[in-house]
Amino acid sequence: MLSVLYSAVGQGLLWAMVTFGVFLTYRILDFADLSVDGTLAFGGAVAAVLTLAGWDPLLCVLAAAAAGAAAGGLTALFATKMRIPAILSGILTQIALYSINLRIMGKSNVALLNQDTVFRKCAGLLGVSARTSELLVGLLAVSLTGGLLWLFLKTEKGLAVRATGGNARMIRALGVNTNSTITLALVLSNALVGLGGALIAQQQGYADVGMGTGAIVIGLASVIIGEVLFGKRNLLQNLIAVVLGSMIYRAVIALVMQWRVISAGDLKLITAIIVAAALFLPTLKRKGSAAAGGEVR
Repeated sequence: MLSVLYSAVGQGLLWAMVTFGVFLTYRILDFADLSVDGTLAFGGAVAAVLTLAGWDPLLCVLAAAAAGAAAGGLTALFATKMRIPAILSGILTQIALYSINLRIMGKSNVALLNQDTVFRKCAGLLGVSARTSELLVGLLAVSLTGGLLWLFLKTEKGLAVRATGGNARMIRALGVNTNSTITLALVLSNALVGLGGALIAQQQGYADVGMGTGAIVIGLASVIIGEVLFGKRNLLQNLIAVVLGSMIYRAVIALVMQWRVISAGDLKLITAIIVAAALFLPTLKRKGSAAAGGEVR
């Protein structure tokens, strides 16, 4: 049991980069970016192909982040310049990336067996086990990306992004170009997702054209679980809650699979139910509070 939870926490940390990206668009920018599924696979495909080509594993991860940023730029182009609705912009990017990923890998699945990865490097450098290296790499990646995201959102540009999500009309009236803030947020968000895709591909030992399927739902589940369990306070606490939500989600899924309550094919259904329940819970609380207030009056 402890071994399963230990592994789940490591995976939750790796998926936290994806969750950061979803948090940035969904909560901060208030932009429904559905390109996440394609971007995660894009990052994994780029990292896998470059790893097989003999690149340094860390450079492969950084290249995947750059590829994710480019995907975010494409979504922003659709949404800001072509005036395509946000949801459709993400869907168009996601569809395009499916074919692009196939082109990059040359086939639907690329194995990374016996290839040098950041996890192997960490294990060899520190003399730790594979699972411990996953945990250490995940902690380092979450600390760096979460810290940089926190610092960015406190800068002038970051505050403009937050204001765009809060009230786009008001920030435009103050002379801020919201197209620029939307583009910046989408580029950063998808860079984080691409980075997460690269780490996940290196950790699981392969990249697959369908590895990103359901990533947006998993990201949303992690964000909402974190918010429901730990509340929405200041920015730093929100980012920590996002990471904890990602780990809790992975731990719950791992335990359910360990107890054989559901089959692997039911995971997406269970995730959708978790997200729906978590989204409905605040509404249920408000209705309860309103009913209690009515009784008091």
